[in-house]
Amino acid sequence: MYLEKTIGIVVPCYDVSHLIEKVIDDMPSFVDHIVCIDDCSNDSTKELIAKKAALDSRVILLEHHENQGVGGAIASGYIWTRDQKIDVSVVMAGDGQMDPADLENIIKPVALGEVDYTKGNRFFNPDVLRKMPKVRFFGNIALSFLTKIASGYWHIADTQSGYTAVSLKVLETIDPDKIYKRYGMPNDFLTTLNIFDFSVKDIPINPVYDIGEISGIRIRKVLFSISFLLVVLFLKRMLLKYVYKSFHPLVLLYLYGFPSFLLGTGAGLLIMIIDQFVPDLSVGYGWMLFFAMLSISGYFSIVIAMFMDMQHNMKIDKS
Repeated sequence: MYLEKTIGIVVPCYDVSHLIEKVIDDMPSFVDHIVCIDDCSNDSTKELIAKKAALDSRVILLEHHENQGVGGAIASGYIWTRDQKIDVSVVMAGDGQMDPADLENIIKPVALGEVDYTKGNRFFNPDVLRKMPKVRFFGNIALSFLTKIASGYWHIADTQSGYTAVSLKVLETIDPDKIYKRYGMPNDFLTTLNIFDFSVKDIPINPVYDIGEISGIRIRKVLFSISFLLVVLFLKRMLLKYVYKSFHPLVLLYLYGFPSFLLGTGAGLLIMIIDQFVPDLSVGYGWMLFFAMLSISGYFSIVIAMFMDMQHNMKIDKS
C-alpha cells in the first residue's frame, strides 16, 4: 500500500520475454498487485509471467486468446483492478521503458486525491532530445499539439506517454472496455476524461531507451491513423461536452471557423495558381478580397474558440 491506498500495476505484454522478468523484479514493495496481461504473445512471455506468479503472490496473469493491441491489454487490466476495488491503477509497459524510480511521483497526486489522473511527461527531462529517437520526438510533439485541441487538456504534453496512474473513481465512471484498443488509447482516454471533467496532471519522468526494447510502432502509419482518430475525438467531445451536457457558444465559432478558414485558404491558393499559370483567366479582386477575409475571419474564430475552451477547462487544470 502507499499512503493507505492499494496500488495495482497494469502491465500490457506482447513478446517481451527478454524483459518482463526484470520489470516484475524491479517493482517497489509498496505495490500490492502486478497485473500482467499477455496479449497473445508469440514467445515465452506468458510462461515467464506464470513462473513469476508462482513465486510472488502479487503477480496476476491475464491471458488474451487473440491480440487486442496495447489499449485492449490495458483495458483488461483496468477491468481487473476496478473489480477488485484497487484505489490507484498504474500502467507500466512490459518492455521496461518506464523507470520504477518515477513510480512514487506518478502515484502520489492520485493517492492524495489531488487529481484523478496523472501521466508521465518525458519532455520535462533535459536529456530527452539525446535519449529519445528524433523521429519519435518530433512525431510526439505533433500528436501532442493535436491532442491538446482534441482533448481540451491544453496544459498536457507528451500525450503518447503510457506511464499513467488513474483513480478508482475514474474507472468506475468510464467503462474500460470501451477504450480505443490500439496505439491511440492515451488520446482516446484523455478526451473521455475531459468530457467527464476529470483532472489531469503531468509528472516529469525519465525517458528510458536502448535497453533491448523492440518498438512495434511505425511512426508514419501511426501519425496519420491517430491524427484521424483525433479529429473524431474532437467532434465527439464538442458534441457531448458543449452540446449535449451544456451548450457553449464556442461550438458555433468552430462550426464557422474551420470551414471558413479551409475554404478561404484553399480558394486563395487556387486563385494564386490561376493568376500565375493562367494569366488569361482573370479573377476579380472582389473575389480575392472575399476569400482573404473568409480565411482571416475563420482563423480568428478558431483562435477565439480555443481560448474559450482553455478558459472553460481551467477548473480542472491541476498543473
